[in-house]
Amino acid sequence: MRRPAVTGALIVAATAAAALSATPAFAGDNDLVLTRLGKISNDLNGDPVAVAGQNLEFRSLVSELGVVLAPRLLTPSDTLGFGGFQFSADVGYTSISSDASWWRALASSPDPTAMGGVEHGSNTMPTLGLFVRKGMWFPIPSVEVGAGFVHLMDSTMWAAQTYAKVGIHEGYHDLPVPSVSVRGGASRLMGSNQLDLTVASLDVEISKQLGIAGTWALTPYGGWNVLFIVPRSEVLDATPGVDSLVAGNEQDSQLNFVFKDQDNIIRNRFFFGAKMQYYVFELTLEAAFALKGSSVDDRGGTDVACMLDSTTTSCDSTDQAGAQSTLTASLGLDF
Repeated sequence: MRRPAVTGALIVAATAAAALSATPAFAGDNDLVLTRLGKISNDLNGDPVAVAGQNLEFRSLVSELGVVLAPRLLTPSDTLGFGGFQFSADVGYTSISSDASWWRALASSPDPTAMGGVEHGSNTMPTLGLFVRKGMWFPIPSVEVGAGFVHLMDSTMWAAQTYAKVGIHEGYHDLPVPSVSVRGGASRLMGSNQLDLTVASLDVEISKQLGIAGTWALTPYGGWNVLFIVPRSEVLDATPGVDSLVAGNEQDSQLNFVFKDQDNIIRNRFFFGAKMQYYVFELTLEAAFALKGSSVDDRGGTDVACMLDSTTTSCDSTDQAGAQSTLTASLGLDF
């Protein structure tokens, strides 16, 4: 038998949750509320019956977030050498398309229902990183490994990161030839119960160390970097204020949803910077530029392109992330 009062409450709860998605008191401005990217469908009676995750917006959101939390670079081509190690701390600022509709998922958004043209938060995301790096001697010389973490400030999210670098050509500082290296890294998102995110990185880099007055070393560097961003959605509750175990609320369980697994997102970055070192003290400044997203999630059985505010998940979503820039400064000790 229909319960009008309960059904009415479900409708109100579903609408309010999708539009406002009340966040926990401890959430920071840069935390995510992914339920805002769900489109609720109603039956002929106006009752909420299903939620469709917006694949296009989800893909674009995690593409830009993946660049924010991408593996740190911040080192020239030359490895630290066998026995060498480094401790460092850094701060970075990465731009995002804060007026794009997908960033209404930010906890700080003043209008979570806006589909575009509204600044949902700051247009830059600050991050803080701590790392340790070590030169190694494996069967191959000139190997460097590192690990650390990057915290997205004003949020509960952080990323564990690691990398390995192989120096292909290095050490000829008295000759007018650069050092060359190849590096692979990975970043794994922690601290979010809504999103599972992994970012793999591969880059090729050149650098040249220059001596200054016999005491300083200045090493400019630059290179190309490709990112492979792998997002996975956790189960999301579009009506967190409604208990589906309460009698009469059974239909609320149909409003739990996940974003469909998508093809990997690919982003290309170009970076350049300079490391300045005096004795064991080092300062590194770096700028990185990510080209706008263009990769497509090719959903089987359809050639239809996803649209904003779509009511179906059976469509191909194109990454619409904008071009992004990252400015990073690092202070460290080289031993």
